Amino acid sequence: MVERRFLTLADVGEVLNISSSQTYALVRSGELPAIQVGGRGQWRVETRVLEDYITRAYEKTASGLRNDDAGSPPA
Repeated sequence: MVERRFLTLADVGEVLNISSSQTYALVRSGELPAIQVGGRGQWRVETRVLEDYITRAYEKTASGLRNDDAGSPPA
């Protein structure tokens, strides 16, 4: 089976388990890069770009957790 290069916003929402409006907000804010294609300007996200976004989200989460731990008193 050949992996698709581009995903619809519905596909992205399914991968991230978020609503279509949340997916659209990520794209419109620029947090998740996407392109518009076709006469109706449908949004597409490259599979590689989505994977990069997920990696950055993990790094951001881990960094936030480390920062939270740094300010907490020892247990």
